[in-house]
Amino acid sequence: METSQSPRNVLNAAYRLALLVLPAHRHKFSRRDFTLPQLLACLVLRQFYGLSYRETEQLLRDSPQWLTDIEMVDVPDHNTLWRAFSSIVKTQRVNRMIQLTTDHFVRAKLLRLRQKPLSIDSTCFERHHRSLHYDRRCRQIAAKRAVRTKIAEKPGTWGASVNAARRRTITTMPKLSLAVASSCHLILAAKARLGNGSDAPDFEELLRRSSKHASVRAVVADSGYDSEANHRMAREELKVRSIIPPGIGRPTSNLPRGRWRRCMAKRFARKADKNLYGQRSQSETVNSMLKRNQGSALRSRTPERQKKEMLLRVLTHNIALLCAEEERD
Repeated sequence: METSQSPRNVLNAAYRLALLVLPAHRHKFSRRDFTLPQLLACLVLRQFYGLSYRETEQLLRDSPQWLTDIEMVDVPDHNTLWRAFSSIVKTQRVNRMIQLTTDHFVRAKLLRLRQKPLSIDSTCFERHHRSLHYDRRCRQIAAKRAVRTKIAEKPGTWGASVNAARRRTITTMPKLSLAVASSCHLILAAKARLGNGSDAPDFEELLRRSSKHASVRAVVADSGYDSEANHRMAREELKVRSIIPPGIGRPTSNLPRGRWRRCMAKRFARKADKNLYGQRSQSETVNSMLKRNQGSALRSRTPERQKKEMLLRVLTHNIALLCAEEERD
């Protein structure tokens, strides 16, 4: 499903959605220059274009009609937008707005989760606007400098220093896990964190939140989510058919010990779930859409703001899908 290419429509849709979730002001003694829904709509517009805060301020100054659409009289300063990002973009609020977009697609009968599965996958974002080669060279130079200045006299420290630099990069890598409706590319649940660790612990939260607002019959995920506990939770508790290849652990010809992982090994061996599992690529399509439309590198620098930016990207993606659906109607 294609996303809307109209920034004005996205701005208006974000404002209408924010009115349902956000209060007008944070406190009764707050300044009344702008409302929280207006500022959130401006932040979504910034994310849609991939602009800086200063560029967003100038864009709004050049678009007075857009300000009229969201009942805004003055243009917010770039510092106002920067502060609003921290105070407005909260995980609970963003999840609530994601759920509202899900409810709209459910009413419009566009999810079709009875015909196609829910697809769960994760993706990593770059922490800076620079190439991977440049980032790698910076780590190598820093590791070489540390070896020369501090521990050059100790044998075997070069590899240890390089591994330490690599570990620091892995533990601070921004990672976003998504639960996607395969039929329309809408994101039903998202979890943002730092560190390229195991995907399996994210499975339960994503599936539970998705099942709360949509009728999920089947869920597919790659082997990174393989876990007997995940299968039991999905199949026995939520009554959702889970399809995950049993790829965790050392390669062996023996069947897994767990009931559901053994079942998966037998079914994948005879390709019984080939068509259904093939829909897992739709989550990879959504990962590609996020990075093509909004960029693969994050603008935020602190860990907390990086997690918020990833969630705001998810919300912007869903709003763009919602606008595209309204434009077709």
